[in-house]
Amino acid sequence: MTTPEQNETLTRVGKGTRMGELLRRYWHPVALSSEFEVARIKKVKILGEELVLYRDQSGTLGLIDKTCRHRGASLEHGIIQREGIRCAYHGWQFNERGKCLDRPCEPEGGTSTSRIEIKAYPVIEKGGLLFAYLGPAPAPEFPRFEVFEEGNVVKTIGYATVGVNWLQIMENSMDPVHVEWLHGHFSIQEYGRSEPPFDTFAKRHVKIAFEEFEYGIIKKRLLEGQKEEESSDWTTGHPMIFPNMLLVGDTRVHQFQIRVPVDDVTTLHYWYNCFRPADGVDIPDHYPTTSYEVPTRDSHGQYIKDYVDGQDIMLWESQGAINDRTQELLGTTDRGIVQYRRMLIRESDKVARGEDPMCVFRQPVPIHLPVEENRHGLPPGAFLNHTASRDYRYAPNIDEIVQMVSGATVGADN
Repeated sequence: MTTPEQNETLTRVGKGTRMGELLRRYWHPVALSSEFEVARIKKVKILGEELVLYRDQSGTLGLIDKTCRHRGASLEHGIIQREGIRCAYHGWQFNERGKCLDRPCEPEGGTSTSRIEIKAYPVIEKGGLLFAYLGPAPAPEFPRFEVFEEGNVVKTIGYATVGVNWLQIMENSMDPVHVEWLHGHFSIQEYGRSEPPFDTFAKRHVKIAFEEFEYGIIKKRLLEGQKEEESSDWTTGHPMIFPNMLLVGDTRVHQFQIRVPVDDVTTLHYWYNCFRPADGVDIPDHYPTTSYEVPTRDSHGQYIKDYVDGQDIMLWESQGAINDRTQELLGTTDRGIVQYRRMLIRESDKVARGEDPMCVFRQPVPIHLPVEENRHGLPPGAFLNHTASRDYRYAPNIDEIVQMVSGATVGADN
């Protein structure tokens, strides 16, 4: 049974906490690149820290403390400059390194402007997202996951703010049996569906396993009717990438789910989708990476639960902002969750000893992650059924994506 102290250790993300210090050793997405194609300022919060993200007139990105050192006004209302931003209150100017460049109306002498600093963190742009590093210098290399770098794919990024602690979202990734019940039996009961994907989701789990590999844990399952020696699910699984990502899908359609702790009770969830076009289909030059907000409730305030991700969010939030793990009774199907918790403690111990935890890279290394073969097949029309069950149904260009992936005109006969 989890003690209150253990639950605190696993869930708190503020500076100085065990998980907070561990998570600060990684790059985390904080915004979409499309939001900052031109100079602008945006207030962001990550790991409990209130910050301001901006692109100045020279194109430089900065992530600095929200509070001006002069009188405490918020820099979210700042004035963008050629270099950095100025506080709108009295004009103090700061750059992306947190250095004060100018204090209008201050006489010579006294405190040197060059000695005044505010908190600042590095920002990089990768694959349509802006990533920040909030840990100690030197910053590690950005992990070269193929999903962010591969070409000849269509990309679209979903996002949603979920009102729960990050850990219960990650624990969901280590819980294959919930697919059978929440996405299978619950969906059939609620909507009377028996066509794909919900009937396949309802298949009984005969066997599950969790194998640690160099980047995290591979989740594997064997479903009723599958043969162990022939099952791509069993031989490949869905890798959890330490500490806060999950890769799902197959060689034709795959998705990185990234769970960014905003604070102890809020998580910014990204769905980073990559769609490989059908053979012979060319992606137009400069085809954009689109984005969309994933709605969690309808106009009546009710959960939108007719698709996989909406069902997940509904159940995550039903556990409370921070799940009280002191009351849980774990079973044999929860061993992946236990394994993941132990991994978090083990890797945070490394940080406490001054060592790098797993998935922190000091040299640029290409990273290949295992994915399933194209188990959907995606013939014309079938992809539309699959799309209706996932978050990317909200993508603004989903019809065009369907055409490119299926190699058929939308609405064509099967």
